[in-house]
Amino acid sequence: MADVLVVDDEEVLASAYSRFLVKAGHSVRCAPTGESALESYRASRPDLILLDVRLPDMTGFDVYAALRHDKPVVIMISGHADVPLAVRALQEGVENFLTKPTDFAHLRVAVDRALEKVQLRHFAQYVTANRTRTGRAALGSSPSMAAIMEHVSMLASTDKTTVLILGEGGTGKGRIAEMIHAEGSRASGPFVPVHCRASDADALEKELFGDDSEGDSSGKPGLVELAVGGTLFLDEVADLPISVQARVLRMLEHGAYRRVGGRSELRSDVRIVAASARDLIREVDASRLREDLYYRLSVMPLRLPPLRERSAEDVVELVSRLMEELEPQLNGAPRQLSEAALGRLLRHHWPGNIRELRNVLERAMILSSGREEVDESALPLDMGDAGGRLGGFGGGGGGGRETFQPESLDAVERAHIERTLRAFDGNRTHASRALGVSRATLIKKIQEYGLSAVARR
Repeated sequence: MADVLVVDDEEVLASAYSRFLVKAGHSVRCAPTGESALESYRASRPDLILLDVRLPDMTGFDVYAALRHDKPVVIMISGHADVPLAVRALQEGVENFLTKPTDFAHLRVAVDRALEKVQLRHFAQYVTANRTRTGRAALGSSPSMAAIMEHVSMLASTDKTTVLILGEGGTGKGRIAEMIHAEGSRASGPFVPVHCRASDADALEKELFGDDSEGDSSGKPGLVELAVGGTLFLDEVADLPISVQARVLRMLEHGAYRRVGGRSELRSDVRIVAASARDLIREVDASRLREDLYYRLSVMPLRLPPLRERSAEDVVELVSRLMEELEPQLNGAPRQLSEAALGRLLRHHWPGNIRELRNVLERAMILSSGREEVDESALPLDMGDAGGRLGGFGGGGGGGRETFQPESLDAVERAHIERTLRAFDGNRTHASRALGVSRATLIKKIQEYGLSAVARR
């Protein structure tokens, strides 16, 4: 729900807009004059303003100029289909320009787009303001992540239950493993990670279980022994050689093990947390993972969703936490992120998940060193818009328009026509109606400005 201020001296129209917006779930205030609009804005700071161009005491442009320093999100409405007027509104930073009588289908599209910008602005402010959230709070607050955090709490409260964390590479499996350890009764003990990929099975077996093969007092303890009283994290457990899998299984079943070449049994007072990016059922079917080990590990499996499936709010909280972690390492790196840059981050699908996001942010912060904020220009050129969580920010929307300074009237007109076409998914009839020109005139402009790829029908 958003707070909307409707500014129009025509009571019938203002009432119609209000009913439409309230039905859509928004809260609405109305102002019939420019002065009352300014007073209402300063009192309630609405998310969006529907602003008539002609008011009894001043113009809509006068109202917008008085509020410009606050960067309000404004949809301007005029009773005259005047392209130069629309161009002027766009040039001055107005979000959209509609003509009367306003079709509610068009109004709905314009309002949704404008509120997406409002949401993005709130997200950008969050990144700067919430830089002290750590631990589970920084992983996300969406219902899906809250459910995962509830499982983390349950797992942390059990002292010896084996945990299996599943998810694509870079989804934060290691961080969750550390969190389970830190919140449990073994927190005072060591957290020992083991990278299970190894070209030499014998060397990995000795690294894990220790080496007494010399048969004297020079025996070397393994990582299991070093993790006593704490947690042993088996990262990419499916990569364990079959011979080592057998020893891990025996340790899990009997709570004891021997060093390589040793005769004495040692107690394995460790908690096992394992992780994998693979489909472990397929690994079992392919005989690369022992079936009995799989079932012994998957007592309480926990699956982490890839970044592309997480909510925009979760990604924003991750961005905030990662920037906070990176800032002390990067001298002169900005603390802020521009709306345009955040919009790109939210639209990207992140095949590399959190690891990729961290790398992109680190690079962008380095390139933005000495500036007030990380701008869109610091992001990789090949990080295209993939129509992700906030796909509505594409096609000239978002914060880029605030810094847009056209060199000519034609450039502004072209941008406005392109944005309107995108708003209506390339529908020329709807776009011409919103622009207040004939369909034939719009087609001519499309050809003139080379917008055929945008205008699909």
